Parts: sequence; structure tokens; C-alpha cells
Amino acid sequence: MGNRMFDEHFKKMAVELSTAKGSVKAAAEELEMDPSLLSKWRNDPRYNGGHIVIDKPGLSEEEQKIRRLEKELKEARIERDILKKAVSIFSKGDWNGSGS
Repeated sequence: MGNRMFDEHFKKMAVELSTAKGSVKAAAEELEMDPSLLSKWRNDPRYNGGHIVIDKPGLSEEEQKIRRLEKELKEARIERDILKKAVSIFSKGDWNGSGS
């Protein structure tokens, strides 16, 4: 499978194929690529028409939305914590750029 480069059009087409087949694994085998990479693309709104495609069948639209919002909240909390640490680090010293 190697280190192949995929353009945006290919990624969108691969996501559509996996949706049509109903299986990431089957689509990945057909395209001779790593299923985990295709799964990642399926969950990326840039390649799936702006939707979160949940690889778990049986989830309702509301459950999918809850999963997406929980993921966004988790990412926002991580970003907030990083920013808090950065502010703490920079506020401990004299960071006015004077070099002394």
C-alpha cells in the first residue's frame, strides 16, 4: 500500500464508494489502500459533503449529532487547556522582548 499521495477528488470519491458499498474495508480493498485512512476521510467534512459519517450502523441522526458535538467539545476543552498553560508560562516571566 505504501506512501501514496491522494488528491481531494480521490478522497471524496473514495468516501462516496465506501458509503455506497456500506463498508470501509470493502472500499479500501478495492482501492488498494489502508482502511483506517479511508475511515478518517469518512469522518472529515471536507471529503464527505459536510457530514460526520459514523462507521457504526444503527445510530440515529440525533445520536450521530451528539457524537459529533461531544467530539467538538472535547477538542475545544483540549485547546482551552493548552491556551491556559501557554498564558501561565508567558505570565511567569518578563516576555516583553527586551532580551534582558
